[in-house]
Amino acid sequence: MIVRGGIVVTPAGELRADVRVEDGLVAEVAPGLDEERDELDATGLHVFPGAVDAHVHFNDPGRADWEGAETGSRALAAGGGTCFVDMPLNAHPPTVDAGAFGAKEAALNGRSVSDYALWGGLVPGNRDRLGELAGLGVVGFKAFMAPSGIDDFEAVDLATLRAGMARAAELGLPVAVHAESPARLREPAGAGWLDWARSRPIEAECAAIEEALALAAETGCSLHVVHVSSAAGVRLVGEARARGVDATCETCPHYLLLCEDDLEELGALAKCAPPIRPAAERDRLRRELREGRIDFVASDHSPAPPSMKTGDDARAVWGGISGCQSLLASLLGELPNADVARLVAAAPAERLRLPGKGRVEPGFDADLALVRLGETALEHDELQDRHRHNPYAGRTFGGRVVRTLLRGEDALAGPPRGRLLRRR
Repeated sequence: MIVRGGIVVTPAGELRADVRVEDGLVAEVAPGLDEERDELDATGLHVFPGAVDAHVHFNDPGRADWEGAETGSRALAAGGGTCFVDMPLNAHPPTVDAGAFGAKEAALNGRSVSDYALWGGLVPGNRDRLGELAGLGVVGFKAFMAPSGIDDFEAVDLATLRAGMARAAELGLPVAVHAESPARLREPAGAGWLDWARSRPIEAECAAIEEALALAAETGCSLHVVHVSSAAGVRLVGEARARGVDATCETCPHYLLLCEDDLEELGALAKCAPPIRPAAERDRLRRELREGRIDFVASDHSPAPPSMKTGDDARAVWGGISGCQSLLASLLGELPNADVARLVAAAPAERLRLPGKGRVEPGFDADLALVRLGETALEHDELQDRHRHNPYAGRTFGGRVVRTLLRGEDALAGPPRGRLLRRR
């Protein structure tokens, strides 16, 4: 097949070119390919690499009523995503040993329309199981430095994190941390949304990041800090990297687009941890992104049933934002297209060593997101996730994904073709 006449977007720039697909791979990218083949007309469209969402909670097995791979992967594909990396929680059992890995693999097989990889979990008591998870191909290990809210996925203390990071370093795998220091968290002053947000200050995030960076330097472990919400947190990671620490960080669209005013308006739809920050802090974080100090952007798609997302008491409502369908669109028009391609595709694929993903180049999977640029709203009836509790419904973005190809075929047509990827 030839994808004809689009503007191909790469991290290095854009070019008007055709894309020849053979056996599910990109075979050639060049203008005016003249072979007679089936054609897909991409005239007027930008051809992005399929997005790689490195941080989702699809909750299979055990809590598929919260989301599930079937609906979650369809939402991802509708937004131009062709690969997701599923977190070890909120599945039940969480992915903390080989048995749980097998249960998750069985739950996703034949149900996902997107390719997928898995994070393993680092929790108290499973240091000796990290090797078996590494042997099965996890991309790394996720740890919470503050309570996760899930009883069967406990937070680590610093001694447990140090031991786990030392083992991960031996295995050559990164550790990803949810960085909030329990000692810096406070009881909310009241039941309001701002009361809750301000009980988890930036100082709590930065203290935990500093602790994790110190352990990474001590153990030689590769560290990844997930969903950084503050410019100060990003700067800490960059300063450590300048000292030789192997450290990266991600942020999420909700920290780049929303602020405390939106939290007041949206309520439960915008509750997450770390929380949405004031507008001035959001703008500082956006500056860090524009200046290239954030490694990539992920959705942290984390849904829950309506019964858990209802109510006015911010302390009681479950936290988590649904957003995998809008990951790519959220950056369109906000940044140069080449930067978007890097932040949501090339960079996460490279960081997590996902084979064949992240670029529209010969030898890579023909994972393509065909995008029509221009202001367009994400309507509620377009949402594909299970509960459609999306804070971006009705929001205007800088473009729309009109078709997503997984290895050269329409990701949303026919039976699910997603397959498990193992870290290179």
